[in-house]
Amino acid sequence: MTIDPKSLLTAVFNAAIAAADPELTIRKHLPERPKGRTIVVGAGKGSAQMAAAFEKAWDGPLEGVVITRYGYAAPCERIRVLESAHPVPDAAGLEASRTLLDTVGSLTEDDLVVALISGGGSALLPSPPDGLTLAEEIAVNEALLASGAPISAMNAVRKHVSTIKGGRLAAAAWPARVVSLVVSDIPGDNPALVASGPTIPDAASRADALAIVAAYRMKLPDAVMAHLNSAAAEAPRPDDPRFARNEVHVIASAAVSLEAAAAEAKKQGVEAIILSDSIEGEARDVGSVHAAIAREIATRDRPFRKPVLVLSGGETTVTLRAKGKGGRNSEFLLAFALGVAGLPGVHALAADTDGIDGSENNAGAFADGSSVARMRAAGVDAKAMLAGNNAWTAFNAVGDLFVPGPTGTNVNDLRTFLVR
Repeated sequence: MTIDPKSLLTAVFNAAIAAADPELTIRKHLPERPKGRTIVVGAGKGSAQMAAAFEKAWDGPLEGVVITRYGYAAPCERIRVLESAHPVPDAAGLEASRTLLDTVGSLTEDDLVVALISGGGSALLPSPPDGLTLAEEIAVNEALLASGAPISAMNAVRKHVSTIKGGRLAAAAWPARVVSLVVSDIPGDNPALVASGPTIPDAASRADALAIVAAYRMKLPDAVMAHLNSAAAEAPRPDDPRFARNEVHVIASAAVSLEAAAAEAKKQGVEAIILSDSIEGEARDVGSVHAAIAREIATRDRPFRKPVLVLSGGETTVTLRAKGKGGRNSEFLLAFALGVAGLPGVHALAADTDGIDGSENNAGAFADGSSVARMRAAGVDAKAMLAGNNAWTAFNAVGDLFVPGPTGTNVNDLRTFLVR
């Protein structure tokens, strides 16, 4: 059997994306038409595509507004699409948050709010409480991104420094009923953690947020710490009666996309194994562990017999040690490449399913047993690049960046390696 590794890995990625296509998933979760108005709101890297899909599927009148990342807009006829910055919030996001809150601010119990939520919404919806500035919320976001904390911990802090996250957007819509349709990019698929849950409260308390700040030794502005230490920071609880009529549906997730990716591999004649859809931890550490598994398969035919494609999902983190270019997928992959250096027959792809990994235009990269040697030949020291959080530069030097463009969805990271 002849296998072209890059073609197979790309086909597997495409199958994962197709399984999370909003046009397929939204139609299965349409709410009943209300007596009153239908208002669509949303935030996330996939919100514009979700809005376009909802417009096509909905057979009644509707209006609304969604916020997505710059460059991620999709054409809509009745729903406004606004854009703001990710991963660091900006003034456009501040104005967009006000627009969302205004949109749901004067509804009745006969009205329906459909919330289209996907990953990335946390940064796209800055909305600092009274007494705090956008600059201070940006400082919080930067500290969280540099901390190495898992996404659940980051969102527990974010929602306590906001007037829109942690269920507050749904509270503002009361007494209207809110139906949240969520594309999950969170390990474990807790919908309250996606985009810091603007329409979905969770049980994380202000005390939990303070404990996370202390545990990860975050340096937050004095005004933010004063706010977190005040009762005003407390977020709505899940048992708040304003949420009693609301519904939440996870319409796409890493688990479903990994199954689709595995099915594509098997269709092409390669056995596929899913390790987990909820792997977290430092990207470089997870990369080293995946490399050890690949090496064991390649040299000892265990724990899986080759040829085999191994898949995993979830969201790793990167603790910033320097100011290089990259993202968590390229950093994972550079550590993986170092772990399989010199090993023939091993090929890998790691990519963010929204199409962008970090601050550059690539979703991730390809790697194989020759990557480190090819980098060396191009004048690049792979170990030094990893130490400096500069994985993008390393893979760019050998032409192995993976650049599919924005995908219109976001179900977290897809990591896969083939052992021939």
